[in-house]
Amino acid sequence: MANPLLRSLFSSSLSSNRSSLVQSSLLHRISNLTRSFSAAPATTAPPSLDNYPDPTKLRNVAVIAHVDHGKTTLMDRLLRQCGADIPHERAMDSISLERERGITISSKVTSIPWNGNELNMVDTPGHADFGGEVERVVGMVEGAILVVDAGEGPLAQTKFVLAKALKYGLRPILLMNKVDRPAVSEERCDEVESLVFDLFANLGATEEQLDFPVLYASAKEGWASSSFTKSPPDNARNMSPLLDAIVNHVPPPTANTEAPFQMLVSMMERDFYLGRILTGRISSGVLRIGDKVHGIQHKDSGVEKVEEGKVTKLMKKKGTSMVLIDIAGAGDIISMTGLAKPSIGHTVANVEVMTALPIVELDPPTISMTFGVNDSPLAGRDGTHLTGGKIGDRLMAEAETNLAINVLPALSESYEVQGRGELQLGILIENMRREGFELSVSPPKVMYKAEKGEKLEPLEEVTVEVNEEHVGLVMEALSHRRAEVLDMGPVPGHVGRTRMSLTCPSRGLVGYRSVFSSDTRGTGFMHRAFLKYAKHRGPLGNVRKGVLVSMGYGPITAHALVSLEPRGTLFVTPGMETYDGMIVGEHSRDTDLDVNPVRMKELTNIRAANKDENVKLTPPRLMTLEEAIGYVASDELIEVTPKSIRLRKRYLDSNKRKTMSKRPKE
Repeated sequence: MANPLLRSLFSSSLSSNRSSLVQSSLLHRISNLTRSFSAAPATTAPPSLDNYPDPTKLRNVAVIAHVDHGKTTLMDRLLRQCGADIPHERAMDSISLERERGITISSKVTSIPWNGNELNMVDTPGHADFGGEVERVVGMVEGAILVVDAGEGPLAQTKFVLAKALKYGLRPILLMNKVDRPAVSEERCDEVESLVFDLFANLGATEEQLDFPVLYASAKEGWASSSFTKSPPDNARNMSPLLDAIVNHVPPPTANTEAPFQMLVSMMERDFYLGRILTGRISSGVLRIGDKVHGIQHKDSGVEKVEEGKVTKLMKKKGTSMVLIDIAGAGDIISMTGLAKPSIGHTVANVEVMTALPIVELDPPTISMTFGVNDSPLAGRDGTHLTGGKIGDRLMAEAETNLAINVLPALSESYEVQGRGELQLGILIENMRREGFELSVSPPKVMYKAEKGEKLEPLEEVTVEVNEEHVGLVMEALSHRRAEVLDMGPVPGHVGRTRMSLTCPSRGLVGYRSVFSSDTRGTGFMHRAFLKYAKHRGPLGNVRKGVLVSMGYGPITAHALVSLEPRGTLFVTPGMETYDGMIVGEHSRDTDLDVNPVRMKELTNIRAANKDENVKLTPPRLMTLEEAIGYVASDELIEVTPKSIRLRKRYLDSNKRKTMSKRPKE
């Protein structure tokens, strides 16, 4: 023992009857104490700027496109080309729902090295419902790769994402994808290029933006080329032409490392160990681990401080893994931890800075749904989160990470959730259901505007591609939904296919996707994107029949369903639980019909030849969550639990329903 004072302390504190275990424990503690006294204090020099990449070698690029035009597959090939280890296809789609459905739901950032440069690539969603993800990341980048399917050409969402890129002054690189398809020829690529040029011109592009470079690629086969080819030589079957084009055509970020640190938060996620992870592009200055920073935000009264803290970790996504770094400078896209309150749209800056960066303006939401407590007779059987408070906390947390969703408290433990479309809100409900929530959801309502005493409603641009024999059915269905045809003609390279461009009110398209799929026998394509607010087009035609409403409680019997089959299409199977007011099928007529699906076969003392086991029923129409959202009418609700999705009437009692139906509708 090094210190005599501590040795005497130790010997005097021990009594003769102490156990040897206590002695050894004390000895161990005091030896550690003396070691800490004798050790010299370590001084760590702050990391130098030599560790940080030169801002002129940085390129920040977003990959934007319509749905299924090949963005995520392209990102896979770029990662693989630059040496990243890819565990599976669509490596950037990290959310389980993304992998299940084959779509991109949220934007993601990664960086890849190329010839001494560092390329920060942002993968974005293609669906119109997730347009908010595109809007908030376009401000982080200096360039964009516009991916267009060479067979389909520019579609509705191509226009939306391109408009956002041009608004921020980006100069996109046009990448013609899927040129290896048999139907794609050089003439077709020239035609698509001219269509894209017209689209640029219509959206008000500058002369510099109109002079866009064009590349041809097959992301599936992993090659890109600066000239049209269907099969490049073996030594050129790679993505080098695209990576070189990014380095040459995308300008490096304008970086001032001498100014105080400022960063606009563009993405946010939670980690049980690290807390809140804030991601964004550093607009000025340098950030090191241990720096004192604070979060600030714009308010009506001026700039307000949200929270002050210290940077505990700095991270950067490289390839498919997150890497810890010591220092980051202006122009780079990084993630940081240490603050618990700032969220998307807030500015993180040095403590002496009180100037907040301008926030991204998002398009307004177009539809709303009401989320409330599940109050059906079968409530509480499947879920663990049942109360209005828990539902509200979960929705508020979602609104923090997703700026395209607004949450407003409504009556009696319910919340109005506003979003871009039923797919976006359907994904939110599906996530909540998997987390153990039970809730009742109202049908989507379109958000109207009033200008100069005139009622305005959101219109959507719809592109439909169907076989010729289905054109009549689709036209008839869309005419009931107040759609107007803009253009109609054959699809180039596809004999017997017709493409139509229409405008249709958002309320008319709610629930139409499943009807469209059955009308076209699964062979049709339908793409939609928000266009503008325009004059209300009047009431919709007859778009749905009445329903079969249960008036019994208990397990459904096959005996009862046999007699109900001629009445319409059933949504339930024998053995499922039902209750008074639950919807068990669609009526063959336009009116609702109360039925008893729990009726048992009466017992008699007469022997019958046929038994219940011999009953053969038509397979029921089991609804997915998206179909249910589009199906329910204004006086109905969707009951969502972790194990089941049920449709029900808003008022379970039949007498109350009759009373309410006599009231004038809004």
